[in-house]
Amino acid sequence: MGSSRLPGKVLRPINGTPLLGRILDRLGHLRHRATVVVATTGEARDDAIVSYCGQREVKIFRGSENNVLNRYYQCAMTYGFEQVIRLTADNPFVDVEELDRLIDLHLSTQADFSHSFSQLPVGVGAEIFRFSALAQCAEASHAPHHFEHVDEFMLEHPERFKTVELEIAAEKNHPQVRLTVDDETDFRRACFIAERAGSDHVTTEQAVALCSQFA
Repeated sequence: MGSSRLPGKVLRPINGTPLLGRILDRLGHLRHRATVVVATTGEARDDAIVSYCGQREVKIFRGSENNVLNRYYQCAMTYGFEQVIRLTADNPFVDVEELDRLIDLHLSTQADFSHSFSQLPVGVGAEIFRFSALAQCAEASHAPHHFEHVDEFMLEHPERFKTVELEIAAEKNHPQVRLTVDDETDFRRACFIAERAGSDHVTTEQAVALCSQFA
């Protein structure tokens, strides 16, 4: 809730549904079984997130606001996760179909780190890492930016982690399109897409097409 560019954005309503709620709704269409945990901070302003998750009966974990890497590590430890899927709470149009494919790829290749970022629109992809890779990052990270994000150490040291990337079909391969919510313009764009699509489950293809109409 403490975003400097768009305070309270994770609970801002997009066509009647809080941004976080849209992500949770989309995960309801996931083919793979997965335990969903909202990993927020221990700050008082994030009590609103805990309250919302309680209403939806979604599991919660509270950790450090600034050391996001440690928050993920402690959350994974608490729940005993062997594989961790990372989705950020400012991406209301995560592509669950591609997430299922990414899980298949991650498990079949026995990868340490898998992602679908560089080809999908910004805010639509996801990443998965083994708990053992997350533990290595928690132990070996040393620079400030390693702790602000979860994957920085993995990205900087590809020689230490088996990494795979999901291939994306041409109709969804639009990395120049912005579908995340970082500021007020992004939020208005997300509302425009959700309203024009007329569906709670906007596809990536629909979102890309509607993006071109937003002004």
